[in-house]
Amino acid sequence: MHKLHVTAIALLLAGAAVFGAVAVARTTGLGAAARQSNDVAFAARVHQLSTYAAKLRKELRAKPPVLPAVPRARPVAATASSAPRIVYHQPPPVVVTVHHRHEDDGSREADGGGGGDD
Repeated sequence: MHKLHVTAIALLLAGAAVFGAVAVARTTGLGAAARQSNDVAFAARVHQLSTYAAKLRKELRAKPPVLPAVPRARPVAATASSAPRIVYHQPPPVVVTVHHRHEDDGSREADGGGGGDD
């Protein structure tokens, strides 16, 4: 290998290492910022859920309002409540017969008119 090729490959590998180090630094910085924003969002959600839980506990302690009395049911005549009787009659089956005329039903071979026996 020529010295120029070795130098070029070494410079390319060094550049790749520098870009990799920069990428790692940026990624870890993004991870720390994301963790901080997640902590803030988590705290806000915990506060919201705590407020809602307190509201539910307050509602459970309160007594529900008194319901009105249930009115008595009036007797209903037996004839009015009986449903009409429904009888289902199945229709008879429909049979369709179609006759076709067959030209090639084998009658010529049975007569011995097959030909070609010369």
